[in-house]
Amino acid sequence: MTEPAKQRQRLLQILGPGLITGASDDDPSGIATYAQVGAQFGFGMSWVMLFSFPLMAAIQEISARIGRVTGRGIAGNIRRHYAPAWVRGVVGILLIANIINLGADLGAMGDAVRLLVGGPAFAYAVLLGALCVGLEIFMQYRRYVNVLKWTTVALFAYVGTALVVDVPWRDVLFQTLVPSLQFDTSYIVAIVAVLGTTISPYLFFSQSSEEAEDEREDPAASPLVDAPDQAPAAIHRIRVDTYLGMFFSNAIGWFIIVTVAATLHAHGVTEIATSAQAAEALRPIAGPFAFFLFALGIIGTGMLAVPVLAGSAAYALAEAFEWPSGLARLPMEAKAFYGTIAVATLIGVIFNLLPIDPMKALFWAAVLNGVAAVPIMVITMLMARQRRVMGAFTLPWPLAAMGWLATLVMAAVVVAMFATW
Repeated sequence: MTEPAKQRQRLLQILGPGLITGASDDDPSGIATYAQVGAQFGFGMSWVMLFSFPLMAAIQEISARIGRVTGRGIAGNIRRHYAPAWVRGVVGILLIANIINLGADLGAMGDAVRLLVGGPAFAYAVLLGALCVGLEIFMQYRRYVNVLKWTTVALFAYVGTALVVDVPWRDVLFQTLVPSLQFDTSYIVAIVAVLGTTISPYLFFSQSSEEAEDEREDPAASPLVDAPDQAPAAIHRIRVDTYLGMFFSNAIGWFIIVTVAATLHAHGVTEIATSAQAAEALRPIAGPFAFFLFALGIIGTGMLAVPVLAGSAAYALAEAFEWPSGLARLPMEAKAFYGTIAVATLIGVIFNLLPIDPMKALFWAAVLNGVAAVPIMVITMLMARQRRVMGAFTLPWPLAAMGWLATLVMAAVVVAMFATW
């Protein structure tokens, strides 16, 4: 094997929870949020993706460290070190946000299939939801992780879409590097929605729990509090995996904003109801190939995001109540854990039968995530700095400073949103 081939193989082995979590962040509801701000504000909000990257990467690295150091996810550590009311409150917030997200994502996936092949969108949402649950429950863990890794390739559809439309790249670069700020309600709510999409609570829980499960499934690995000699290699892997995954996530979001701004906004289309509507609106403006790529990306990202959303809810609930958990377990070994995945997905499917405006469901799911993220980030930061939780692996001060900065930024934009209402 050549040296470049060996390097690629090593990189693929390093990439795992960070890549999967980051890619799942560009779910159909996230696509709808990026499409809406691109249509409404043009390139004027492309700077948010660059601004949010270091904040998002820091809080995700912190979440991953908690899982790898302690061998437990965030919910499990809250239950172990804090009063029961804390874990109930945090998990309750997560469940509400995740189920709304699941419903919005499944609905968008069904709409995208309908656009491509015709037929009933709701039936497609049911079938796709059942497929996601079936793979998550019945596929062997390592094989399933590899499926999720390769599903991230679907996100390159949005790079392709941007490259086949006419984009004024010099103007895009300028507005990405030089923010144009507005202090009005719609602009601030849009920032909260974008940050709520990029810095979402389910991502914290998902990556910390995946790190803990990967450690449990590796016979040579132990929680770092028990095996400090494993720390240098483990922390290096986490950092590479997380920063590449979050960069990938934010870059895709940026490409979606740019694509929609260069096409729909430039042609006077400033309101987008769903990610599927964004794809449909592209067809007469950017052509059938751009439409096809955009719609296909919605389905691919949904197939990645739905299992992560349902799985993070199941991990959190199982850790809160000390149920057997983990995707590596057989279904009969973790009935409540897998039951949570199935029920959360089912409720998400039923959500699409309710008379709720799809734009409001998608956009406000992102806003809810932004609001919910603040208290969860606070308790995550508190745990990561305490020796009783992290032992000798409390956060170094540069990472702690960036984590607290991310928390303060989220809190500030949420306060600003309520203040301008």
